[in-house]
Amino acid sequence: CRGMTPFDLSDDLFAVLPDLVALILMFAGWLGIGWFTERPPAGRPSVSVLMTRFRREWMRQMVLRDPRIFDGNILSSLREGTAFFASACMIATGGLLALIGNGERLRGIVAGLELNPSEQSAWELRLLVTMFFVVNAFLKFVWAHRLFGYCAVMMASVPNDPRDPAALPRAMQAADLNITAARSFNAGLRSVYFALGSLGWLGGPWVLMAGTLIVLWVTWRREFNSTSRRVILRSLPPPALPAAVPSGPGGSTGSAPPPPQP
Repeated sequence: CRGMTPFDLSDDLFAVLPDLVALILMFAGWLGIGWFTERPPAGRPSVSVLMTRFRREWMRQMVLRDPRIFDGNILSSLREGTAFFASACMIATGGLLALIGNGERLRGIVAGLELNPSEQSAWELRLLVTMFFVVNAFLKFVWAHRLFGYCAVMMASVPNDPRDPAALPRAMQAADLNITAARSFNAGLRSVYFALGSLGWLGGPWVLMAGTLIVLWVTWRREFNSTSRRVILRSLPPPALPAAVPSGPGGSTGSAPPPPQP
């Protein structure tokens, strides 16, 4: 710009440096905690990884259960949860778009929070970051809802006779779809957490950093150091299912290939 000296440029860079660092920290934390949750150390699995065993055990028990109404009800509740969060994300996205498009309302909120309202575009950018996480969560929830639907169809295709050679492999296909859907649902929840944390940017870069650290701590604790994790660890299904499936009251067995490992 005309009349701008190198000192002015350095001052501008120094002024935005905390925001850049806070933004990089937030996105690095978001990607890092997601990777660490889905690929934890072998000696300390996350709740999400531990639940994959129970999802496969669920489908193994479904092969032997008659009728299977109970399994359908469980899957319906899972789909209802994803639909609820997807709807909530749609409403939040509409609200953020309306707020970004209404400059006067945005300036009033900023002034009411006693923040510096001089840079209108800066506040819009900060809300766009929040909307990024909300939209990402919406896409994850929608995909999880669809995968649970695929899982329902796969469950319906499992033969009623547990001695059928296709019964257990088909059930394990349904289990893998269920696990993939749950992974997408968990990713959507993490995006919601970080969307809430990103609102701290309205208070400045240091508040954003603090919000990011709080979200990381909450996410890590729920996955690796929670009461629910200790309860799950009390009794885990085997990581590999037996190669033989009981046929029912007679006690005879039928062979079936082992399912994929978690």
